[in-house]
Amino acid sequence: MCSVSDATTTPPVPEESSPPRTSGDIPVTTPDIGAAMAELARTLQREHSSEPATLLAVTTAAVRAVPGAAQAVISLVMRRQKMVQAHAATDPSAGRLDELQTELDDGPCLRAVWEQQTVHIPDMATESRWPRFAAAATQAGVGAMLCFQLFVEGDNLGALNLYGATAGAFTEESESAGLIFATHAAGALAGAQQEHHLSTALASRDIIGQAKGIVMERFHIDADHAFALIARLSQDHNIKLHTIATQLITDATKPTAPRTKHTSVT
Repeated sequence: MCSVSDATTTPPVPEESSPPRTSGDIPVTTPDIGAAMAELARTLQREHSSEPATLLAVTTAAVRAVPGAAQAVISLVMRRQKMVQAHAATDPSAGRLDELQTELDDGPCLRAVWEQQTVHIPDMATESRWPRFAAAATQAGVGAMLCFQLFVEGDNLGALNLYGATAGAFTEESESAGLIFATHAAGALAGAQQEHHLSTALASRDIIGQAKGIVMERFHIDADHAFALIARLSQDHNIKLHTIATQLITDATKPTAPRTKHTSVT
């Protein structure tokens, strides 16, 4: 807890000589956003844009560069489950707090995700909009919070959530820096997801091609008829084409058991 000093006996410290603010153990000074973005871009390039590496690079860089940020986590929209899921938390407690909001179906992260807002909680101890979440966050040592929607044209990806260790940790400067990070992160994440989907599609195509070759050889039919046969199996059994193809390859590559000789007893 912060103590209030006696202003009558302690002279004010000039602004230019004030020590940098701190958030947890991380010193917070005016960030060079350009340098931070350049370092983040280099990190993403080294990681070859895989989605987990992209997320972790963004949260790690945000904690270093956004004034007041002690912890960070990205929560992604999971469309099939119609929910939001925490990823790449810089601290396990931050991930648990994001997960709590999903369990409660309420909280600042969800407001940022679904209503396209930047949400600022200046003092978690006095927050009244989300009382159950705020109580848990305060108990976990969170003093303030900033949430930014991750959005690209036509697609809502999730939210970048920043946790501060003390009340009032985030300023207008924090919001400006965080918004830049969120915008950059959304673009990087969209690119990583697109690359992942492309890689998955190419791998699936290769698997289906292998299965088609197996069917062609086994039944002495051409490529079109082989694909039609696999597709019919998929439809009749309500199993994905990729799954049927994988099973065909697995069955074809299983070692065959040696035949046992039966000797007649006379």
